[in-house]
Order: sequence, then C-alpha cells, then structure tokens
Amino acid sequence: MNRLTVDKASSIISCFKNKRILVIGDLMLDEFIWGSVYRISPEAPVPVVEAKRRSYMPGGAANVARNLRDLGVNVALVGGIGNDHIGAQIIDILEKKSIETNGIIRFKDRPTTLKTRVIGQHQQIVRIDWEEVQEIEAEYVDGIEAYVRKNLDSIDGIIFEDYGKGILTQELLSRVLNAVKNTHIITALDPKKGHRLNLEGVYIVTPNHAEACDAYGKPESSGIERLPEIGNGLINMWGVHSVLVTLGEHGMCLFEKGQPSYTISTVAREVFDVSGAGDTVIASLTAAIVAGATLPEAADFSNYAAGVVVGKMGTASVKPDELLNAIRTHQKDNGIEG
Repeated sequence: MNRLTVDKASSIISCFKNKRILVIGDLMLDEFIWGSVYRISPEAPVPVVEAKRRSYMPGGAANVARNLRDLGVNVALVGGIGNDHIGAQIIDILEKKSIETNGIIRFKDRPTTLKTRVIGQHQQIVRIDWEEVQEIEAEYVDGIEAYVRKNLDSIDGIIFEDYGKGILTQELLSRVLNAVKNTHIITALDPKKGHRLNLEGVYIVTPNHAEACDAYGKPESSGIERLPEIGNGLINMWGVHSVLVTLGEHGMCLFEKGQPSYTISTVAREVFDVSGAGDTVIASLTAAIVAGATLPEAADFSNYAAGVVVGKMGTASVKPDELLNAIRTHQKDNGIEG
C-alpha cells in the first residue's frame, strides 16, 4: 500500500527550497572506471577491462548531501577530509552543487577515503578502498559541536550518516543530540552494522535488514515475519521514535512508536546498481519529514526515490521531476488517482 499521491509529493517538494538540513558523517570520493570486457587474463582467471573513462561522485555523507541538494533542499555538510587532491576534489564537486562546506574539517595526518569501482559490461567487477579508519580526536569533536550550535537557529533537520570511518563517535553524537534537545529539529540516523552507539533521542533510524537484525541480536536469516518483533524492539532498545527498515527488493517497513507498522512494496522497475541507495532513502525521508509529511508519506516518498536511483549505474541521486514521474507511472499502472 502506498499513501503518497502526486499532488502531495509535489506539495512536499515545493517546501524544500525553504528548508535547510545539516548532514554529519563520513566523507569519501567514489571513483568509477568504466570499460568493456572481451577476454580473460592469461595471468589469472580474471576479466581484462579495457578502460574507456573515469567519473567521480561524492560518496558517503557527501552523497547524502548531494541527494538533498538535487531535491532542492539547502544543505550544510560536516565531515572530514585529508589535505590531498582527493579531498580537494570532493570540495570542488560539493561547491559546484552549492552545498555548504565550511563545516568540513581537514585531517592533519589522514587521507581522504577513496573508493574505486571498476565497471565492465555494466557490472561492477571489483571495488578498491583507500582509507584509514580511526575515531576523530577531541579537538575535532569540539569544533563540530561548536559549528552545530552556531547553526541551530537556521536548520530544520540533522542527518547522521555512519559509514564507520570514525567521524560519528558516541561523544559527538551525544553532544549534538544534547544541543538539539527541545528544539524543532528532526534528527535521522543511518547506522553502520556492528558500530554500536547509544541512539537515545534520535527521531528516526534507517537500518537495512542486516543492520536491524544485527542490532537486535537476531540472525540475518530472520525472515520478514520477524520484522515486527525486530522493528518495535529496536524502538524500545534504542530509545528512538521510529525505525524504517529497508528490505531491498521487498521494499521497506516503517515502525513508529504507538502506531501499527506500515509495509511498503518496492516500486523499482529495474535494478542496475544499489550503490548509495541507503543515502537516497535517508535524504529523501528526512527532507519529506521536515517539509511536513507524515511518517508514512515520507516513507513512501523515500521508497519512490530509491526506486529511481537503483535504476541508474553508479552513485546516483534523484531530481524532483524524476520522482514525480515515477509516482505518476506507478499510480497509472495501478489505477490510482491523485
């Protein structure tokens, strides 16, 4: 069941230009090497990719910021980069998107994370990660907290994007949540499997199925029928208002304190690449909430957005017209008016 109409989605989108969201999390650059495969290497049983071109996209929390900006939301980004050309490239991409970067810190002795994906015949063949993972030092936590407090009066939401690279420490999360306590600011968090944090006070958390099972101490093989136990259990265990569990080809399921669960079927027509789909979900979900959507409407909104981006190759985002067209097509195919 999908509650979101084209008219409602259009109304939500029209509010974005007056909203500002702060994204806090791990920054990285996604590099794509595109080519063709015609033969197997004589040196080892691996394909030989004849490279044709390279492309670069902001990754991690930077991709969340890009998704928000492409929807029309005003965005400020907080994270860390190294003093290197990769970090400079991220800043250049973000500033061309009119994403605020003055909250980004420069690490003294740590490189910017780079993830290189080799694509042949429209399929990812291998991914190479260049990174150093370590928790940020106290001076960086102090600086980020100061930046957040300085911007409290001008932001409508905060997204915590945890890729487990060291930006989102318990100390930082606790300080930011304390700063926004008793304000109108909506907080959303995309968790990292295995990275245990005290999330009490976060408004909504968006784990995938594996992350939800891991956090609740259930095997990943737990079927969809166990979701109500897991979803509602996480609300109580984490001390949060709501949990949206993403389920890949099975859609997603929303759990809200004091409300029945809300299951949404996927609307994706084709799936080429799931890179960054979780980034799109939390970006579009949070944007819709701060624009006044109900949680079920916001979940539907994010489901449509994710359905668009998984149909693209590479780390992708969705534009308002693409999203509205996806909703129109789905409603037409299912005989729904609105």
